[in-house]
Amino acid sequence: MQAAQRTALERFLAQRADARAVRIDEARLLAGGAIQENWLLSATVTGGPHEGTLECVLRADAPSGVSASHSRAQEFALLQEAFRAGVTVPEPLWLGDTSVFGRDFFVMRKARGTAAAHRLMKEPTLGGDRERLTERIGEELARLHTLRPPLARLAFLPAPTPSPALKGVEEFRAFLDGHHTPFPALEWGLRWLEMHAPRTREWVLAHRDFRTGNYMVDEAGLTAVLDWEFAAWSDPLEDLGWFCARCWRFGQFDKEAGGIGSREALFRGYARVSGREPTRESVFYWEVYAHVRWAVIALQQGERHVSGQEPSLELALTAHVVPELELEILRMTGVGHA
Repeated sequence: MQAAQRTALERFLAQRADARAVRIDEARLLAGGAIQENWLLSATVTGGPHEGTLECVLRADAPSGVSASHSRAQEFALLQEAFRAGVTVPEPLWLGDTSVFGRDFFVMRKARGTAAAHRLMKEPTLGGDRERLTERIGEELARLHTLRPPLARLAFLPAPTPSPALKGVEEFRAFLDGHHTPFPALEWGLRWLEMHAPRTREWVLAHRDFRTGNYMVDEAGLTAVLDWEFAAWSDPLEDLGWFCARCWRFGQFDKEAGGIGSREALFRGYARVSGREPTRESVFYWEVYAHVRWAVIALQQGERHVSGQEPSLELALTAHVVPELELEILRMTGVGHA
């Protein structure tokens, strides 16, 4: 962080915190954040209701982005709505703009623990009892899904479509039609999704990227749900399918819910809060959908590197997961599921 940015940010924080002064003692760019940039800030606040040490995270636009991602102002509004609904999210504090940091941003309170998926896979005690953690995640999703359209503060979200599934198929096909390389297996997957699209009977606020790596845990359990940049009105089963998709199990394929627990525990937690019991059969479609959607996103991430917008080894390598996703799509949509 440049000196001028730090000074401007200290003034901004002092004003918003109603403090006499704020001194940023540490500003550290966090790892991860392939689409947005996250800075851990530790500040000393003098005067006002936040006096003392303030630990928070500044979330800013990355040098390049994905077109489907919300702006920081929109993500801040989503975080506020989730916070009001009782979802376990970092407390949203203040919204800023380019005049302060050179890019749009918001500030949220720092949550305890880690979101690192590789740690969750390797440290069995992290997150506490894993089946209870999985149940808790089901409860969090159900709590999020109590938010229904319309909501005035989320008026920027496109109105619900008759079929969220077919709307997604349309968007994926438009991207692939304009891409320089053909992907026949993805086209096959799109046709399968088109032919088997379920009827959506209720629209809810879906996170649309709720997976291991996008929530934080400490030794006791869940501490925060992160990364709301893709949230939209959708079918509630989309979130469950994304969380159960094999591509998000990080090699722990026998743990069907996010690589951390059983599908039954996830569904049990969801049913406890929502009163609705998901089934393996009803969620299966959205697992196929998750693989196709992730393949398209991976290609978009790779394009950010190839285009020169944001040279990044991580982005370049992301596109290389596509063959594995294609193979899984073919496996899932074979004769037994046609």
